[in-house]
Amino acid sequence: MAKLNFGGVEENVVTREEFPLEKAREILKDEVIAIIGYGVQGPGQALNLRDNGFKVIIGQRKDSATWDKAVRDGWTPGETLFDIEEAAQKATIIQYLLSDAAQIAVWPVLKPHLTAGKALYFSHGFGVTYSERTGIVPPADVDVILVAPKGSGTSLRRLFLEGRGLNSSYAIAQDATGRAFDRVIALGIGIGSGYLFETTFKREVYSDLTGERGTLMGAIQGIFAAQYECLRRNGHTPSEAFNETVEELTQSLMPLVAENGMDWMYANCSTTAQRGALDWYGRFRDAVAPVFEDLYNSVASGEEAQRSIDSNSQPDYRVKLEEELRELRESEMWQAGRTVRSLRPEAGK
Repeated sequence: MAKLNFGGVEENVVTREEFPLEKAREILKDEVIAIIGYGVQGPGQALNLRDNGFKVIIGQRKDSATWDKAVRDGWTPGETLFDIEEAAQKATIIQYLLSDAAQIAVWPVLKPHLTAGKALYFSHGFGVTYSERTGIVPPADVDVILVAPKGSGTSLRRLFLEGRGLNSSYAIAQDATGRAFDRVIALGIGIGSGYLFETTFKREVYSDLTGERGTLMGAIQGIFAAQYECLRRNGHTPSEAFNETVEELTQSLMPLVAENGMDWMYANCSTTAQRGALDWYGRFRDAVAPVFEDLYNSVASGEEAQRSIDSNSQPDYRVKLEEELRELRESEMWQAGRTVRSLRPEAGK
């Protein structure tokens, strides 16, 4: 395990060089990994593990769209694709990748199959961290581990197919067998992580919920909408407003940030852009800092978790969700985005 120093703060990280795929295969050679849930994270992790040579089966509710998707992805009913209980019974490692609400609902069915020596794996610390609200309390004689890719299952799979990796955090909540560290790192390497950095279940879920509601999704959409609407109110066309708000950021500037950092992106922009960005970023930081404090406190208190549990467990949740997403999709800004994307030149032309 390597230690990285971030301005005086040391972090434990594990890289592919020190923990190669061959070592991961050797550690898990006698394990059967059951992916419970084939929705957001399930397909990417399952397919990457399978392609990397691990013994993988899928546990999914029959007669569902995700069961059909698993079949299309090459999982065979009765051989590598089973209902949830049968897969959990067959497995030595259970990757519990259902949605948070579904994890709560399925837990009474899954728990009896968590027999001594097995490992229970999560990619989100929600169920265990908020156990008083979810009821998810693993038995004392199983390993409880986490690998959380820093991106969607779709991104995890895409980067894997490109020969790259998506960074992940890892955590051990319970080491019943003495093998939890080897198991969790081997699984992290097996799913295609670029490198793994250490965390805890609580820190993972607190940072994840804050990030999703903040700069990763909620805040960025709020900032997009505020700037786009400001430009439109002041007479700019939808195309101009979208290009200046979203297209230039996602297609030109963020790749520069990803490549070498924010300062490098600034250095590759005009001096006028540099001066304006340096002058204004502090005002934006100070304006949103109180919102982030409120958000983090809401996460830490469990309020955000309870809101998610209450909302996502409603029988009409999917209907209401689709209506909210439809409103977003049909807003002028994202309709403009659809048109702008259609005008991007095809690669090589």
